[in-house]
Amino acid sequence: MKAPSLTVGIEEEYQVIDPETRELKSFITQFMESQAGALEIKKGEIKAGVKPELHASMVELGTPVCHSVAELKAALFAQRAAIHELTAQRGLQVAAASTHPFSHWLGQEISPYERYTKTVEDHQMIAQRMLIFGMHVHIGVEDRDFAIDCMNTVCYALPHILALTTSSPFWSGRNTGMKSYRSIIFEDMPRTGLPETFASWAAFERFVQRLVNTGCIIDGSKIWWDVRPHYSFPTLEFRVSDICTRAQDAVAVAALLQAIVAWMWDLRRRNMTFRAYRRDLIAENKWRALRDGLDGRMIDFGKEEEVPTRQLVRELLLLVDEQIDELGSRDEVDVIYRILEEGTSADRQLKVYNQHGGDANREAALAAVVDHLVAETAEGI
Repeated sequence: MKAPSLTVGIEEEYQVIDPETRELKSFITQFMESQAGALEIKKGEIKAGVKPELHASMVELGTPVCHSVAELKAALFAQRAAIHELTAQRGLQVAAASTHPFSHWLGQEISPYERYTKTVEDHQMIAQRMLIFGMHVHIGVEDRDFAIDCMNTVCYALPHILALTTSSPFWSGRNTGMKSYRSIIFEDMPRTGLPETFASWAAFERFVQRLVNTGCIIDGSKIWWDVRPHYSFPTLEFRVSDICTRAQDAVAVAALLQAIVAWMWDLRRRNMTFRAYRRDLIAENKWRALRDGLDGRMIDFGKEEEVPTRQLVRELLLLVDEQIDELGSRDEVDVIYRILEEGTSADRQLKVYNQHGGDANREAALAAVVDHLVAETAEGI
């Protein structure tokens, strides 16, 4: 087997905000038309691909393929600066959070592109309701059989990653009681959530081809698992996380995922592997992560007991400590220790909400949360 390149890239889906109403604002159609269909913006030497998404109030940007976490950090900060500048030119703002605190999905325009009209046609109100914003991390894994092996075993760590990134405690003006309500909404769609286990790349290909042959999907792009081998790039794509409001948090999570894949490869080349736990057991931890974030308890399957989620995350960091140094990403990964101490975007949103009166003063409190998200998204750029 060929060693993975471990390249890294991030795709982020941003909210476009009207600064007066603080509501989501349809944006992508006007932007694409004004740019004559251009799909790139530049910031210095960094290029970021601009793509429409299902809802017209969402804009997706992706970093280039990066060969180090330091390169990724420069690219992501430049990407955020570029979209911030682009929206500001039109009197708008941008925010990174996986749900808007109060904008309702019924009031949102669907992007007028064939891909998205077909998605709504196929999934009806479920698709219209997908007013959620994600972050996808790509790690370069060229050997397809190793990609499958890694997908099978890395599932154990997905609840840990979700707990570190929660940013969607509100939905349609309500405090949901969940730290990642995006996770709840997204799993209404088919072929989402934790992946199945496959014996080989060939077995995975047969599975995808069977779905294509029977008219379930047109290609592998319609498989939306929390982690998947990308259908056209030589990467393992991690889709479990909420979008991080702070750019440095996003870089830290990507660096951790890169180190986890490197650790899995080190095990593999020594004819070892990490245990592939049952999908339903991992689902229990994912439920706890989306509900409680870092403040809850998850299951240590080896000990068969509940432990604080922060403890399990620290244990994961220790497992990949050697790989972090080998990859030169110590400074970026160390941000995770600050997240463990201070909490995630969801925790900070709830704090702002309560400081401004909470349920007793809901409208003003939610507006304050939007202002907080806009300011924090621009932090450092």
